[in-house]
Amino acid sequence: MPSAPPRYFVVYKPFNMVSQFVSSHQVGLLSDLNFNFPEGTHAIGRLDNHSEGLLLLTTNKKITRLLFLSDIPHKRTYLVQINNVISQENLHRLRTGVSFKIKTGIMYTTSPCEVLVVENPEAFCIMEPRLTGYPPFTWLLITITEGKYHQVRKMIGAIKHRCKRLIRVGIENLELGNLEPGKIKEVDEEEFFTKLKILN
Repeated sequence: MPSAPPRYFVVYKPFNMVSQFVSSHQVGLLSDLNFNFPEGTHAIGRLDNHSEGLLLLTTNKKITRLLFLSDIPHKRTYLVQINNVISQENLHRLRTGVSFKIKTGIMYTTSPCEVLVVENPEAFCIMEPRLTGYPPFTWLLITITEGKYHQVRKMIGAIKHRCKRLIRVGIENLELGNLEPGKIKEVDEEEFFTKLKILN
């Protein structure tokens, strides 16, 4: 009997949910979402439980290697709320590269990236209202091609701000669009590969 063709899903992962179906801890799980995922579905990459937004799921075991472990960098875009008003100096630092410690204890300097200050964060995704503290805040749109552990949070920490909210809104040309938090959209393989600029 031939195996079923691979399936591909775009998920808007809510806050306080991990990027997995089972856990030994009492946490929100992908299995809590109101959707009947096929057997063998797994997340491509991760978003930690305090991060929200675009999470890709598939039954295709090759995708993680093709997307995140290939020699071709893929853009990931995040909507980030930070405390206080960011200075032009710190904007420049984010754009040109900041340094922080990675798991091995050595200092890592980020590659140049795109950083924009945005006045209308709701234009980039449908956000659940959530109190993250008291103003002033700055919303940034950050696009990176690297994927160090908690990279965006560490970048913000390196300029002495705090990351109050982090929402991944896109990977290459695959975006959240009008998908609501906690919702799932299935995408066909051609669209999935084309929008993510994956070479099969």
